Amino acid sequence: MLSAIATEYLRLQSAETSRTLAYLRLRRAIQHLIDTGVLGPGHGLPSERDLAGGLQLSRVTVRKALSGLIDQGLLSQRQGAGTFVSERIVRSFSRLTSFTDDLRERGLNPQVTFLERGIGEVTPEEAMALNLSPGSGVVRLSRLRHVDGAPIAAERTLVPHSLLPDPQCIGGSLYEALDTYGHRPRRALQRLRAVALEQEAAQLLQLEAGAPGLLVERRAFLADGRVVEFTRSFYRGDAYDFVAELQSD
Repeated sequence: MLSAIATEYLRLQSAETSRTLAYLRLRRAIQHLIDTGVLGPGHGLPSERDLAGGLQLSRVTVRKALSGLIDQGLLSQRQGAGTFVSERIVRSFSRLTSFTDDLRERGLNPQVTFLERGIGEVTPEEAMALNLSPGSGVVRLSRLRHVDGAPIAAERTLVPHSLLPDPQCIGGSLYEALDTYGHRPRRALQRLRAVALEQEAAQLLQLEAGAPGLLVERRAFLADGRVVEFTRSFYRGDAYDFVAELQSD
């Protein structure tokens, strides 16, 4: 692995100007190897000492390069084990699952921090999203999603109060809470687009404003056609992939 990093580092060194800082060149070299699949999810990197010796760089330079990739979510450090390529999370667009269910199926440990969890009167915009009458009650949820302690997604969710009488009953999964009232969604419409994260979402996800992200809007329905959920989720673009199975007629 050290030889692959050294080869890419030297290639960039010959292609770029001498004014390019060494830590940036090393960061780009490692990121290129990740992007092209040479360094796959879960692969361990050589130690800082080995990288510094093999590339004839200081350990401060190596540490600065790795730190930037860790901040981007491309690398993760495990206490006493070393530095590894982060596992990207793949989520299907073809199945209606909750965030919690989806990650549990992959053997990951999802956590949630509630930033807001309250009941109020629906606004005109919320009434349109949920097909509610003016004056209806609505549950508003704002949540920060984590995987193994790292923030992955920031979500804002609306649910008709009539379908979720007690929002405090929500633990890790909204769908599990809805299921207790017999209101688990049966179908949903989703829209995904790439965005540059604005300040609020970027700060929650521990990224700089303008960092690439994914915005997913979900409108979920009960079997009788009532809207049970409207959610806008901002995902880290460096940690999440959405896939869909396509079939010809």
